[in-house]
Amino acid sequence: MRLVSWNVNGLRAAMSKGFRNYFESIDADIFAIQETKMQEDQKDFCFPGYHEYWNSAVKKGYSGTLVYTKSEPLSVAFGIEDKHGDEGRVMTLEYPDLYFVTAYVPNSQPELARLPYRMEFDDDFRYYLIALDKKKPVIMCGDLNVAHEPIDIKNAKANERNAGFTIEERTKFSQLLASGFTDSFRYLYPNTVKYTWWSYMFNSRANNVGWRIDYFVISDRLRPRLGDSLIQPEVMGSDHCPVVIDLK
Repeated sequence: MRLVSWNVNGLRAAMSKGFRNYFESIDADIFAIQETKMQEDQKDFCFPGYHEYWNSAVKKGYSGTLVYTKSEPLSVAFGIEDKHGDEGRVMTLEYPDLYFVTAYVPNSQPELARLPYRMEFDDDFRYYLIALDKKKPVIMCGDLNVAHEPIDIKNAKANERNAGFTIEERTKFSQLLASGFTDSFRYLYPNTVKYTWWSYMFNSRANNVGWRIDYFVISDRLRPRLGDSLIQPEVMGSDHCPVVIDLK
């Protein structure tokens, strides 16, 4: 079972940069997309063999999530219960033996203007995942907009009060992991330095000055099923690269 997550930073733009070739070659059972920046009625493409579920932001051209899945889920939920629905950031697919959740977590913004909202979102999202986990194991993926540890960012010291590497955001992620969840890549590769996002400025990607902010997080009890957790920086088309897990 192969699962893929990718923040495409605009799906229509990504379609012109090789997205279809990658999508078809990776042959995922579930493919989650963040930051679609579009509404479903704006699409002029399709992927036969997949069910598709859109959660677009009310504001056009902003945020948005999308899931393609070969197996039809039992149910699909949007947002975090009755909260955080306007920006299309969270979607939950229920299957017989697990929940699959994709998220595009809010960025705290320059000067941390949105950090208070981000803290509220993180708390609500953690409680939501814990509640799901009490019913069935959870696989959660997406752009979580946090580099958890210094190993996950190129210049840790210089970024300590920048959005995505504040102690507040990192602590919230630690609290999530302590609640019964596993960072799949770091679990398998505790000392490996790999990034999933690079600024478009300063030739950052060519110089590998990046951040690891895209994740697959799984319920601890799914660890025995974890075959591999991959980061694919060679795949172009966005300022993020895809992340992948294989489950036994």
